[in-house]
Amino acid sequence: MNRETRFWTVLFLGGCLLLAFQSLRTERGVGQQFVVRVDATTGKIIPPAADASDNSAAAVKTVIYEPASKDDPEAIWSFSRTSGIWIAALLTLCVFSYLYRDNVCYKLAESIIVGVSAGYWIVTYYWEVLIAKVLLRLSPELARYAFLPDTPADAKADYLCIIPVVLGCMVFCRLIPKIAWMGRWPLAFVVGTTAGLKLILFLNADFVRQIRSTILPLVVFSATASGGSELDWKQSIQNIVIVISVLSCVTYFYFSVEHKGIVGRISRVGIWVLMISFGASFALTVMGRITLLTMRLQFLFDDWLGLVRI
Repeated sequence: MNRETRFWTVLFLGGCLLLAFQSLRTERGVGQQFVVRVDATTGKIIPPAADASDNSAAAVKTVIYEPASKDDPEAIWSFSRTSGIWIAALLTLCVFSYLYRDNVCYKLAESIIVGVSAGYWIVTYYWEVLIAKVLLRLSPELARYAFLPDTPADAKADYLCIIPVVLGCMVFCRLIPKIAWMGRWPLAFVVGTTAGLKLILFLNADFVRQIRSTILPLVVFSATASGGSELDWKQSIQNIVIVISVLSCVTYFYFSVEHKGIVGRISRVGIWVLMISFGASFALTVMGRITLLTMRLQFLFDDWLGLVRI
């Protein structure tokens, strides 16, 4: 038995012992999920003892299941939610196993995530694009009969939708070498249209607004309770720092003048400003990833093992 096999064997046995101990220590096991049945019409909880013979239960048309505590007397055990907790916990452990080294468990979890994501988006695009935006506009009656019964009876067809449908089908011409050149037309149409639509938005958000946010008064006065005005030191210092930082960064990227003397000193300040900005952005990214890690650890220790209650 090599070193890697011994490591995974010890880790697996330790995890099994921990699960067994936690299952015996708790009243209802590990990862058990409970729900209560609620009447969607009245919002009242349906007791577990109610069955089809009960008139009150038979009158319920729509029943929703809401998460509940195991100590709730009206709670019932949920197989689907419990299975979901266990599957999510095992996949999370498989992803964490990459911290040791690349292994089969990690590759399995990665493949499942990619496959499920692809399947989810295929189904989403099928209903939101092919059905809701193509079939519904070309043939409302067929869409109402086969897929969307809530379609208004007076809905009319919009045959202009055939143009994007034809362009979309032309993309698949890339799979046929002889007519592969036709697949460039829809791509060129999409790129050109997107660039034209986004140009004004990007100019406004990334150019005009940034310049407008930089044109600030260096001396700021604020109104007082007596009706007069006084110097706002905090806002004035903040505006001065912003203006100096922007000007120093612009000077750093001004290459028509050699960065010596006063220009070199100002450009060096711009380097410090850029490094601080990049560091803050990187720290924000790291904090976001740490938050995701904290959420997964909370899920493992709270929802699955029940070791802590947050």
